[in-house]
Amino acid sequence: MTVSKKMVDFSKRASWIRRMFEQGAKLKAQFGAENVFDFSLGNPDLRPPEQFYRTIRSLAAEEGQGRHGYMPNAGYPEVRGRVAAQVSSEQGVIVSSEELLMTCGAAGALNVVLKALLDPGDEVIILAPFFVEYNFYVDNHGGITKIAPTRSDFDLDVNAVDAAITEKTKAIIVNSPNNPTGQIYSSKSMAELGRVLESAGNKHGTTIYLISDEPYRKIVYDNHDVPSIFKAYKNSIVVSSYSKDLSLPGERIGYLAVHPEIDEKALLVETLTLANRILGFVNAPALMQRVVGELQGLTVDSGIYAGRRELFCRILGDAGYDFVPPKGAFYIFPKSPMESDVDFVAILQQHKILAVPGLGFGQPGYFRLAFCVEDDVIERSADAFKKAMDAALS
Repeated sequence: MTVSKKMVDFSKRASWIRRMFEQGAKLKAQFGAENVFDFSLGNPDLRPPEQFYRTIRSLAAEEGQGRHGYMPNAGYPEVRGRVAAQVSSEQGVIVSSEELLMTCGAAGALNVVLKALLDPGDEVIILAPFFVEYNFYVDNHGGITKIAPTRSDFDLDVNAVDAAITEKTKAIIVNSPNNPTGQIYSSKSMAELGRVLESAGNKHGTTIYLISDEPYRKIVYDNHDVPSIFKAYKNSIVVSSYSKDLSLPGERIGYLAVHPEIDEKALLVETLTLANRILGFVNAPALMQRVVGELQGLTVDSGIYAGRRELFCRILGDAGYDFVPPKGAFYIFPKSPMESDVDFVAILQQHKILAVPGLGFGQPGYFRLAFCVEDDVIERSADAFKKAMDAALS
């Protein structure tokens, strides 16, 4: 075989999200886009704030020497300072520019962190349901994923995490607000997690890192708060991006920040910076660094997503679906009315609804719906959801 056997296997197990997106393209070509209800891909549909357009036009017009050249691998110092100030406000812990790196999105940040932390065979705990790429990111750097379940309402199950920890555990990745459930892990559970990681680290004579993937931090509903992991545990690292809260997923711009009291901070930051370079990112995009540096604290109108959440919850409730209303992000994760979520997603497709089976997120028996679509698409799907439920129960 001319290509990696591992990659062939990965390709067979690759993201259900993309697979359903591609299936949607076929259905739209066959029946017309207006007749297909595509809830498969978490691609933000809101326009970036108007200030984004003014800022990028202004910065792109600058012609100074070196404006598009290399900079320190960690990013422009002035941009890192502005982002660090925003992270300090969110986390309730003072973070300096020296504790923050600009990255190629949150995905780039996660790979940088895992490259810096993992030796071959090290274990990383992920929580089901999870963003499917976590498995691949950990494998990229020689690690092994261990899956811990969450509670029935998808909140953090600290006892399950504790049971998953071994002497090889190097890190745990949490994602709150969560993709695919929209759940926000409570401050109580995060504090308990911090104590468990501290105790386990002492027991095994090692440091277990808490990595928090937070691209949905600013998309929350009903006045919920996203707890600070920096307050919960000192050996923690935040990764995030501007893909969701500024609707800039294609620009691949994000950051990572380490707790100011994290173990061996100087060595860790040095290693993270090296990883950013040798993974081939070299540095985050120059223009987009300068742009987001000017937009700290600015977000899209999450009230639009909140309205869509209410609309979707009403439609699904009226049709008899069982689900936990999301507290953040723009996903709903209902139970499948059939034992096989894959089979039920196929029934949804017959009614021109595109969803992603929970199997793709490590949680069979559920399916994900993304509501980053026009209100009209959600409204017009109501009858199709009812017919799919009837077909599943017949």
